[in-house]
Amino acid sequence: MDKLTVAVLDDYQNVARQFADWDSLKAQVVVFQDAFPDAETVVEKLAEFEVVVAMRERTRFPAEVLRQLKRLKLLITTGPANAAIDVPVAAELGITVCGTDYPFISSTPELTWGLILASLRNIPAETQLVRDGGWQMSVGSDLEGKTLGLLGLGNSGSRVARVGQAFNMETIAWSENLTPEKAAKHGVTAVSKEELFTRSDVLSIHVILSKRTRGLVGARELASMKPSALLVNTSRGPIVDEDALIHVLRERKIAGAALDVFDIEPLPTGHPLRTLDNVLATPHIGYVTQGMYKTFYEQAVEDIAAFAASKPIRVIQARA
Repeated sequence: MDKLTVAVLDDYQNVARQFADWDSLKAQVVVFQDAFPDAETVVEKLAEFEVVVAMRERTRFPAEVLRQLKRLKLLITTGPANAAIDVPVAAELGITVCGTDYPFISSTPELTWGLILASLRNIPAETQLVRDGGWQMSVGSDLEGKTLGLLGLGNSGSRVARVGQAFNMETIAWSENLTPEKAAKHGVTAVSKEELFTRSDVLSIHVILSKRTRGLVGARELASMKPSALLVNTSRGPIVDEDALIHVLRERKIAGAALDVFDIEPLPTGHPLRTLDNVLATPHIGYVTQGMYKTFYEQAVEDIAAFAASKPIRVIQARA
């Protein structure tokens, strides 16, 4: 195998090397722990690399970046697809784009329920109170008998619905293509978009980010929610109008938000969503589990070895 130069990106926790045998490649592997702040830095830092391993959509590879990476031959994304990569332009430039499996579909729904329970029972604040020597400061909210609203009822939304039903919550859902028959298969009632927002005590977002869903939750939808409602977003930040969300949170027009995703990631220092006391924020960890990382990095190493040996790999095809 010819010695390749390999860049592993956005390894925030500095764990990529422990989840796969990178030494087996006999390549020059450089791990970047910090996020690149802009496209210019991406080009500068990656100019000499032939292989890049991208962690999900943390670093963007639009056409203007790809055209400047003259040595890049193989771009691997963890997961089977990546909206941050301009796949057609990569194909045009002769850059092979491939992905890995995404085996633990339940990882994000699991975090969703962690956020819901932590928010409604004030777990972070109560935990800190115990650490500080105190005892009981708040009164939590019940789930039984409340309404769980799901914006999207696909793989993630349907899993979140099942847990809500186990808590004896009423489950309702809306998405553009959701039919009553599809919802009924999951024991969920399909409602209008307006009804979803006005009725939900907990409203959890489970649609993918696209042109149709960007800004789907705007000022009008947020204003229609109950003052006691909790908004949960573990999908993608731009689905919610961030400025409108900050406004209703500051004005206490909804009870709170539990967020794992944001418009800009990592979330800038001093951002209001870091400081509002009715926000529970986690740093996009919905897919960050040991099982997922083991799959991501082991298969990335397999893809690199196969590419170097001119063997078949998990190529992501450019879409027309």
